[in-house]
Amino acid sequence: MLLAKWQTAIILVLTCMFAEVAGVFVGINIGTDMSTVPSASDVVAILQAQKITHVRLVDADHNMLNAFANTGIEVMVGLQNSELLRVGQSKTAAADWITKNVAAYVPSTNITAIGVGSEVLTSIPNAAPVLVLAMQFLHSALVASNLNFQVKISSPHSMGVIPKPFPPSTAAFNSTWNSTMQQYLQFLKNTGSFFMLNAQPYYGYSSAGGIFPIEYALFEALTPNKQIVDPNTLFHYNSMFDSMVDAAYYSIAALNFTGIPVVVTETGWPSLGGSDEPDATVDNARIYNDNLIQRVLNGSGPPSQPNMAINTYIFELFNEDLRPGRTSEKNWGLFFQNETAVYSLSFSGVENTQANSTASGVFCVAKSDADQSALKTGLDWACGIGSANCTAIQPGNPCFEPNTYSNHASYAYNDYYQRTQSAGGTCNFGNTAMLTKTDPSYGSCVFTGSTGSNSTSGLTTQALGPSGSQSKGTSKFIVDKIAFFITVVIVLAQF
Repeated sequence: MLLAKWQTAIILVLTCMFAEVAGVFVGINIGTDMSTVPSASDVVAILQAQKITHVRLVDADHNMLNAFANTGIEVMVGLQNSELLRVGQSKTAAADWITKNVAAYVPSTNITAIGVGSEVLTSIPNAAPVLVLAMQFLHSALVASNLNFQVKISSPHSMGVIPKPFPPSTAAFNSTWNSTMQQYLQFLKNTGSFFMLNAQPYYGYSSAGGIFPIEYALFEALTPNKQIVDPNTLFHYNSMFDSMVDAAYYSIAALNFTGIPVVVTETGWPSLGGSDEPDATVDNARIYNDNLIQRVLNGSGPPSQPNMAINTYIFELFNEDLRPGRTSEKNWGLFFQNETAVYSLSFSGVENTQANSTASGVFCVAKSDADQSALKTGLDWACGIGSANCTAIQPGNPCFEPNTYSNHASYAYNDYYQRTQSAGGTCNFGNTAMLTKTDPSYGSCVFTGSTGSNSTSGLTTQALGPSGSQSKGTSKFIVDKIAFFITVVIVLAQF
């Protein structure tokens, strides 16, 4: 009898643990400001080919919702700003919207969220009084349809709602919207929903006038003289993305709310800009989104919330040539409208890259004259945000000796490069790395990509390298969860 109780408890614990870890995702936005809109069936085919499992629609296009039926793809539909006033003033209009755009398609189409408006407070501030009313009316309609547990409601906000996002520890929402924000956050808390944030480091970097290095915006390794530190908490921020997300968490806390996850509903980098937009390039777009995917899929949160994974939607699937504004505004897509790729990107992250994607005969190693501090920075990045498999350089493992930054960095750099180069990964690491055709393996230490590599070297899902802020967060996330679930086992075993 006691054995049966323990078995039941352990099964429940493992189910909960792996369900939560598996929930981390990187999705994609699909816009419609295009002169030639690809067919819904073609869009689904592209998503499936790219193994994209989560999408955010700017509207509730019925052709798209039909095309998503029975695909398993999780869909966030959008109530557009032009519809907000009508729905926010009428429960009947809200119920009608839910009936036509949600209830008519589930369960065949896996609709899991509704984004109410887009950056309402900063784009149409006069509509602020009806924003939360619209969310409440829509939620009431979901309850009436028995869909309130499947479909969550929130509203995407731009970084403009946080006037001073750095340092994150002092961030707060614009006080003009305190009343609306209080109501909004209370709604999220009451319904178990999440804060939607559009976090665009491209804009943060471009508008900062050179205050921040571009490596910070692109998730690349920072040299010792370019470290970004919050002076109040002493948290190190390896990316502007993490800083923006933390600014949202601190702003939420400033209004006395906790436990509300932040989901990034838009982030990306333009691949083309005008003559006055030199950083909008294909290389930068690929680097940003590739590093973003790896960072999100490591499952950790920002420094102040290391246990809160940052589910994220990349902006966007297709270039939108009809978007108003500068050249860069029209070129955020991964694909052109003719459905050819602007650049290649893997949504599964490096941990799912197969062994045959390694750079055969070429290795990425640390430069012999590289600065030791710079090597440590690069090593922390590779084993943290870069999600390199650093198990072999841990104490007692084959590549730990010699215990030097140069040796450990070479192993980590190479592991990262071998598993990401086919998707655009580079061998640079703050100019501390170089390519070589000489196999750096020695003794029982076999480098990834070597003819002596075993088949499992590239398949780990957890980076275990020397502690950077991200690897610390991931480790703490796992330890905290294990401790919690052990407690659950003990409690359940008492019954």
